[in-house]
Amino acid sequence: MDALIEFGKILIPASVVLYAAYLLVRSFIQKEIEMKKLEIRGRSIETVLPSRLQAYERMTLFLERISPQNLLIRLSGPGMTVREFHQLLLSEIRTEYNHNASQQVYMSQEVWDLIINAKEDLIVSINDASGETNPEASSLDLSKKIFEKAVNKTVDPIAHAIAELKKEIQRTF
Repeated sequence: MDALIEFGKILIPASVVLYAAYLLVRSFIQKEIEMKKLEIRGRSIETVLPSRLQAYERMTLFLERISPQNLLIRLSGPGMTVREFHQLLLSEIRTEYNHNASQQVYMSQEVWDLIINAKEDLIVSINDASGETNPEASSLDLSKKIFEKAVNKTVDPIAHAIAELKKEIQRTF
């Protein structure tokens, strides 16, 4: 019985010391893991941040380039019929979109949906204006009709998308 008591006197303090050492080592390892996570996150932000800013810039430029006032002025040319100008406008919008579609990975789904809706709304407006204009008329007639449709809208989807894009940038940074 005395041997058991002597063994307990040695084993219990040793167990307490071993448990305390375990807690200290575990705490140290957890702190090291957290520090590594923060370091990795910091490096990730340094890498991703410029790409995200560039994506926001590119999508703002995309929306500005496809806005009716800029698109029509940039692409209008003498001697084009409504049919030719209609095709040129749609081709330009699709080309601009395809060039920038990969930027969606850097922004929220809500803002990306607004960008897509703005693009689709413009395409619908162009198609409607083209349908209401004689196909053999001049491109100037189509431009006027598209401008009329843009002015008569209560909410400009492109301006709304740009505003939401700016808000997201401000929230992020």
